[in-house]
Amino acid sequence: MKLLRIGASGAEKPAALVGDDSYVDLSDVVDNFDEAFFGSDALNRIAPVVARRAASGSVLPLAGQRIGSPIGRPHQIVCVGLNYADHAAESGQAVPDEPILFTKSPNTLVGPNDDVRIPRGATKPDWEVELGIVIGKRTSYLDSVEEARDRIAGWVLVNDVSERAFQMERGGQWLKGKSAETFNPAGPWLVTQDEVPDVLDLGMWLDVNGVRRQTGTTSTMIFDPYFIVHYISQFMVLEPGDLINTGTPPGVGLGFTPQIWLQAGDVMTLGIDGLGTQRQNVIGPR
Repeated sequence: MKLLRIGASGAEKPAALVGDDSYVDLSDVVDNFDEAFFGSDALNRIAPVVARRAASGSVLPLAGQRIGSPIGRPHQIVCVGLNYADHAAESGQAVPDEPILFTKSPNTLVGPNDDVRIPRGATKPDWEVELGIVIGKRTSYLDSVEEARDRIAGWVLVNDVSERAFQMERGGQWLKGKSAETFNPAGPWLVTQDEVPDVLDLGMWLDVNGVRRQTGTTSTMIFDPYFIVHYISQFMVLEPGDLINTGTPPGVGLGFTPQIWLQAGDVMTLGIDGLGTQRQNVIGPR
């Protein structure tokens, strides 16, 4: 299934994509795609509902609808830094021996086509196309990497927007450069594991103003998604509906010579094979 949330910001309704341009409304079946939903067996329960409604023609057109983040606000967004060797190289940093973990504020989460706002005082806003993991079950101290497969609800396209000056020049705390409002567009949909034959063979790309900046593939990850979930579970409890951003391939603004930073008026478009595409207008500070 492909799960999405449709409607005005803060009032999104749960739905499932049918075909390429239609959806079935699920707001009479579940309240939201959030901790309560993922922590129960609701993901399995809605599958036959979606199938019945699609077969009966109870579908609605997607055109003209605002798409929100496919998940409600999670407890936490955990991120993995430098998870592609070529991105580590362009950042001037060593390939890590273990995953580098940091968090970003959960209220950074916005829809896939919402505006991205440059924060006050920013001088080096940057882009990062990434594969996101949505946790499906409470996860702690997993005994094996294989166990992680059962704890994942699905995959999502994310843009881990960053402000490099805040991240690297203000005390070395990555949280500062990652947590501005609108800094985590997600979606358009959550794709369940059964619809992705090989999560380690997905092409990734990002354009700024129509110019290709990032081209990569999940096959070049240093630490794969299952290892990441197992690893994180040794240090913290992951709750249903939590989001993990798994790192970005090369081509970020930081890595160019001279460096390139986002400006108000720029347009970012990005995608991952099978997970959809996003489009964000960059706007100035409040």
